[in-house]
Amino acid sequence: MILQELVEYYENLEKNGKVPQEGWCLTKVSYAINLSKDGVITGITRLNDNIEKGKPGEIRRLKVPEKVTRSSGVSPNFLCDNAKYFLGIGADGVVDSRTRECFQAAKERHLSLLGNVNGDMAHAICLFFEKWDPEKARECQEINDSWEYISDGMDMVFCVGAEFAQDNQDIQNAWNNYYASIEDGIEGICLVTGRHCKISRLHRAIKGVAGAQSSGAPLVSFNAPAFESYGKEQSYNAPVGKYAVFAYTTALNYLLSQKKYVFHIGDTTILFWAESAEQEYQDIFFSAIDPVDNQEEIRKLFEKLEKNEAIDVDSFVLDPDQRFCILGLAPNAARLSVRFFYQDSFGKILKNISRHYKRMKIVRPSWEEREYLGIKDMLQETVNKKSKDKSPVSNTATMVLQAIISGSKYPASLYTDTLIRIRAEQGEITWGRAAIIKAFLIRNFNQEKKGVNYMGLDMDRRDTAYVLGRLFAVLEIIQRDANPGIKATIRDRYFNSACATPASIFPVLIKLKNSHMKKLERESVGSKIYYERTLSEIMEKLEYFPGRLSLEEQGKFVLGYYHQTQKHFEKKEER
Repeated sequence: MILQELVEYYENLEKNGKVPQEGWCLTKVSYAINLSKDGVITGITRLNDNIEKGKPGEIRRLKVPEKVTRSSGVSPNFLCDNAKYFLGIGADGVVDSRTRECFQAAKERHLSLLGNVNGDMAHAICLFFEKWDPEKARECQEINDSWEYISDGMDMVFCVGAEFAQDNQDIQNAWNNYYASIEDGIEGICLVTGRHCKISRLHRAIKGVAGAQSSGAPLVSFNAPAFESYGKEQSYNAPVGKYAVFAYTTALNYLLSQKKYVFHIGDTTILFWAESAEQEYQDIFFSAIDPVDNQEEIRKLFEKLEKNEAIDVDSFVLDPDQRFCILGLAPNAARLSVRFFYQDSFGKILKNISRHYKRMKIVRPSWEEREYLGIKDMLQETVNKKSKDKSPVSNTATMVLQAIISGSKYPASLYTDTLIRIRAEQGEITWGRAAIIKAFLIRNFNQEKKGVNYMGLDMDRRDTAYVLGRLFAVLEIIQRDANPGIKATIRDRYFNSACATPASIFPVLIKLKNSHMKKLERESVGSKIYYERTLSEIMEKLEYFPGRLSLEEQGKFVLGYYHQTQKHFEKKEER
């Protein structure tokens, strides 16, 4: 299903002229070898765009003939390769038997394909390969001046004047005819298209997945006899036609090259696309899932969605029934692994994201300007800010994203990781952590059906765990008012125990409270009366102190504490 969606996406991209046709590919090219009509090197041009002083610039992406998949041995590419194949020069300018073999293979490839092609470009390339001697590379002034660059293994192309060889019409026709005549490979039924065609023995590498090899890694491969069956070697195990392989790999590489629409969660690279290949859908999705600087735009978007109004972006009207796909890829030893794949209508995915943000809505500190906490910021609430590695747990991160876009229950690890982080920091409850607990309780424990929203302080709620959280917050506030400037409060010493085993801690805290109230009575009678009234209102809702609180109840305790604390600071700001 993933490959089918990618093939359809490629076909729509190709219609819009965004990707090359079969037999061609887009790749990063660092240098161009300038040739005279006689095949003599006249210079080496660096192709980095936007070069600034002290910065390397961005490497250009050019359309070149489809590149071979290299694992071992000598396999030259046509019109685009590194210095080892085009100049016979290895790393650090070494010329040995291996580099000579590579150059000879490239020479034979180009002479066989361009020998009968008319035109100055094809003639110049043929003359170059016939005349060039790798042993005398240092004697060429143009090569010598660029020696430190061209021997770094980056790709290069040929050009005569301002024209690249791969843009020459005669050479393009020669390559297309050659590509169409390739007859290697067995025939079979393609699992993706369902057509009878040539089956691809190897799948092209996918470049740009974080943590994978820089040279790229295949999505489908069989690199050991243990993976083979019924005598079918390599990718014949999973028969995919050559066209389908070209289409899905081109689509994936195109998506990964669009850095604007790629984001990372843990070790997973997230890609997303609309079946129609219209980028407006990607813009909206990315803004919705990671609303950092566009909070107001996302609020208006969700308002329109709730009212079933048409959603337009720069005069482009979005189709809520448009098919939309989200793919998570992670690096593996020899290939890429699929962390998750989800597809649905764009409108439904947006509605699921909107419902998630509604569940996350909670009273916030006055200084907090964000209304929506994006997926990345949300997951950072489960991370130790003092650790060197501040990445969330990869499996949890991808499961959370999948739960948000599909509207399913959140993974239990999100809830437990948040509680663990609160305990580790002695009750440090940020509004993000409180929002996560609120959303989890509502979605996973079906609190919505019971009419509970946990948006702010609920003074009528009689849930024991919630009331205990409120009580702990008031006891801490009393301690702070009785001892201005105190550095460590009961939260630092007793929060974890009070949250897990209230019966063993609250009698101690009540005794401490009596001492604090005596001090307040001497300094501020009004405060003492206010706190006594507040405590009386809270204690009236408690029948007993339970011995232990379950995980669900611990979450309610946290929310009670957070709500009561926020209410206190809210009143303080009003005064």
